Amino acid sequence: MFRDGGGRRAVGMTVGVIGVGRMGAPICANLARAGHRVRVFDVRDDIEDTARAVGAEWGGSAAGAVTGADVLVTVLPGPAEVTAVMDDVLLDALAPGATWIDMSSNTASAAASVRARALARGVGVLEAPMGGGPDDAVAGRLRLFVGGDVALLEQHRPLLSAVADRITHLGGPGTGYTVKLLVNLLWFGQAAATAEALLLGRRAGVDLDVLTETLATSAASSAFIRDDLPALLAGDYLRTFGLDHIHDQLSAVTELARDLGTPHSVAEAVRLLHRRALDRFGPADGELLGVALLEEQAGTTLRTRRTLPD
Repeated sequence: MFRDGGGRRAVGMTVGVIGVGRMGAPICANLARAGHRVRVFDVRDDIEDTARAVGAEWGGSAAGAVTGADVLVTVLPGPAEVTAVMDDVLLDALAPGATWIDMSSNTASAAASVRARALARGVGVLEAPMGGGPDDAVAGRLRLFVGGDVALLEQHRPLLSAVADRITHLGGPGTGYTVKLLVNLLWFGQAAATAEALLLGRRAGVDLDVLTETLATSAASSAFIRDDLPALLAGDYLRTFGLDHIHDQLSAVTELARDLGTPHSVAEAVRLLHRRALDRFGPADGELLGVALLEEQAGTTLRTRRTLPD
């Protein structure tokens, strides 16, 4: 229990959040709205006002944000950022018996050493990488892919339910990270395959409006076609995540497949497409910049005047 800025008593935990970007800021807002005391830090100096505007306190430093916190939540772009911030000083600043919940797009191998150091200090660990975009974060309807102890998840389910409406326990450590990477692989693969099909159909003389509507109501339909293709057809390349981080995630999938000895020729093709897109566009934001490269190679853009059927 703590007192808010107006001196009123509020029930909840003290939650330290590291990472207050497009996803982190609305997550902080929903945690504060649920009655938790939220202290935050981000390496960008201009984030302090944003943090205070969503009801969080500014920690001044990573350790300052998590000192005495019951829960540490990291919402960072990838493994390098998580590894850099999760040092021993940060872990030692947490309250006894605290829990670290990593909502970043991390990998099991990169997180393993940090997890071991946290557990050695009596800090519980859950991985909960997110599915969904900024609008979903604002609405509290993220999907969380959770790996770790199921009892620890149940302990923190009320807190996580403030930011997500679908929380799936996948298994032990590493499973949440892995499933999120697989979801991303399939999404980017579907985007590329759909774009190639549309470019080919258009070049063959099929009306693009008719083709997109037909695919959306056929056995070839997918979540990408139903939910995300309209944005592409309107000229939106979904500039919410960096192409460099996308390529890192796809590389993590192919590396895992090599390590485990499973076929990955399709995954490698998806990775190579995004490697070429990264070489072409640089580390720009755009989840569909791989498709933009295909459009450039075809000498045309995929644009339609109509929206897909509901």
